[in-house]
Amino acid sequence: MSTPKKTAVAVAMAFSAPAVLAQSVATAPQPAELPPVIVTANPLGSGLFDLVPPVSVLGGRELSLRRESTLGETLNGLPGVSSSYFGPNAGRPVIRGLDADRVRLMQNGLGMLDVSALSPDHAVPLDPLAIEQVEVVRGPAALLYGGSAVGGVVNALDNRIPQEPIKGSSGRAETRFGGPENQRSGSAVVEGGNGVLAVHADVFQRTSDDLEIPDFARSSRLRAQSPLADEPRGRLRNSSASADGGALGASLTFDRGYAGLAYSSYNSEYGTVAEEDVRIDMKSKRWDFAGEIRDLGTVITRVKVRLGYTDYEHQELEAGQVATTFLNKGREGTVEAAHGKIGPLAGVFGVQIHSVDFSALGEEAFLPRTRTDTKAAYLYEELPFEKLKLTLGGRIERADVESSGGGPDDPNNPGAPRFGSPQIRSFTPRSLAAGSLYSFSKEVALAVNLSHSERAPTYNELFANGPHTATGQFEVGSSKLSEEKSNGADVQLRWRAGQHSASVGGFYTRFSNYIAVFNSGNTRATDGTLNPIDADGDGIADTSGLSILPEALMRAVPAQFYGLEAEGKFRVYDRTGSLDLTLRGDYVRASNRETGEPLPRIAPLRLGLGLDYRFGNFGSRLDVTHAARQNRVASAELPTDSYTLVNAWLTYRIKAEAFNLEAFLKANNLFNQEARVHTSVLKDIAPLAGRGLMVGLRGSF
Repeated sequence: MSTPKKTAVAVAMAFSAPAVLAQSVATAPQPAELPPVIVTANPLGSGLFDLVPPVSVLGGRELSLRRESTLGETLNGLPGVSSSYFGPNAGRPVIRGLDADRVRLMQNGLGMLDVSALSPDHAVPLDPLAIEQVEVVRGPAALLYGGSAVGGVVNALDNRIPQEPIKGSSGRAETRFGGPENQRSGSAVVEGGNGVLAVHADVFQRTSDDLEIPDFARSSRLRAQSPLADEPRGRLRNSSASADGGALGASLTFDRGYAGLAYSSYNSEYGTVAEEDVRIDMKSKRWDFAGEIRDLGTVITRVKVRLGYTDYEHQELEAGQVATTFLNKGREGTVEAAHGKIGPLAGVFGVQIHSVDFSALGEEAFLPRTRTDTKAAYLYEELPFEKLKLTLGGRIERADVESSGGGPDDPNNPGAPRFGSPQIRSFTPRSLAAGSLYSFSKEVALAVNLSHSERAPTYNELFANGPHTATGQFEVGSSKLSEEKSNGADVQLRWRAGQHSASVGGFYTRFSNYIAVFNSGNTRATDGTLNPIDADGDGIADTSGLSILPEALMRAVPAQFYGLEAEGKFRVYDRTGSLDLTLRGDYVRASNRETGEPLPRIAPLRLGLGLDYRFGNFGSRLDVTHAARQNRVASAELPTDSYTLVNAWLTYRIKAEAFNLEAFLKANNLFNQEARVHTSVLKDIAPLAGRGLMVGLRGSF
């Protein structure tokens, strides 16, 4: 095993190689990357610097370098964004300490319609290999896309329904081998058209083994608290995975718009890590329609329609046998119209429908069959002046959440089903956001956002009543919960000058009734028996022989979240090649305002530094991320140690007349540091990957 000193020397040599070869390699022009047009944060379309809410965008080379096996890990490290990391196979983005349903995941402007928000061991049915651009909107300013988006919105764009004419054909492909999980993956995208008909096709496949880790799987604190005779070490057991999928889409394009359809599938089979014999077999099929008509007139200038339907199923397998089956059929649609300008005032208004039928079947199901129907109307207006831009957005919803009741008998109430009688709860959330962007000059601008958000409780917050294996708790919902309400503000100062850019900002969100899971102090057997007798303390009920779990109740508490975010990119050298320095950092603090206690799974202070050197066909990058120790923990949480991760990349481009190739090498966790993610439920039994080396090749034509 290499020592840190030897590794550091190797890194220094690798990053100096392009400069050494500069005398013998002709300088090749860098590929032009056009600035992205952001669609998620502003339905009117805008450049990144001119947006009012804080936004991060990944695309092109940057996305290619950052791609990981999950969406959460791909975005982890962006300002204010971390990952729920349930091992290497499942992870959702966490934004400003908020996760699950408070962060809305979208695919081309429509919801994922999956169950990844229900439990951290449920993967997002979208592979980062298929994504062309990701937009992350931090904060509730993206309320147009869903009233639940208190933390923010993540929109993955894949062009499966082409919106612009395509003449001729183009494509890209990528393959990867190695890494700490011994990944073997490949993806391909092909697009073609005759100027009217545009066709898109993509496929991907990914296979990996159990993840290599630096040392013990369980943290030193957990080992001291509850030692095991056989401590897993060196590899994260039951973390292997395989996934495949693809899509076919086509659209008719014309001078004033487009209309198209797409079908996609996603299949994945992976270990859940939390238990050595539990795996998830997931299948998702999705149909999408999108269309737009422009230049309609002076009153209504354009109309955009998006429709999506998902048929989702996953089975949780224990020792190869089906224990629980989750079924989710989701439908979502939006119709959005832009009105003509009223003086300088421009805006859009729209309606949205969302309907989900969910069921969990099996002995370990902790939820009844449910149906959620949501109807919403929204409005977004923008008023520009010479140096000032004002925005205003509003949304009103009607949400009906219905439980079919039933389920196994409740041992604490003989003759009654655990999930009770059928019932329906109705909510009317109302949300409002206002923002301003003042440009002091072409280089400096100040953005301010204010918001009031209301979120309807989800079906699991209302009706859960059973053992939740992923969290190790017996979860009990409350059908008496009301709309979760919050008020927020964020401020961001931005600067840009040539190749340099930077931003620094702060945010504050105050909840009057933040809905979360809290331990009650009671215990439950897996059949629901309250406080079963366990005389010998072995975690097994003496009478029934069933496992005992802590009881966790859904309840609402006053809470507050506040923090800081900063990032900057600076061109520090541009003579023989170019060298860019990137700096980043974020901090979030969250508390129960009633008791002053910390809320669980809040990321610590994080700082990052990157160096990106490009010369001719060569490219190299060094990235350092430091996460501080997290001592501010909730009850039943253990502290998390600090860590520093060092990653490196080398790339070489081969440009031919008909195609472009780029070979790349990625070195992960160069110093083999043990790193545990405080935002993860599994942080004390599943560390991040150890040292690994991955090689790959990507090409385009």
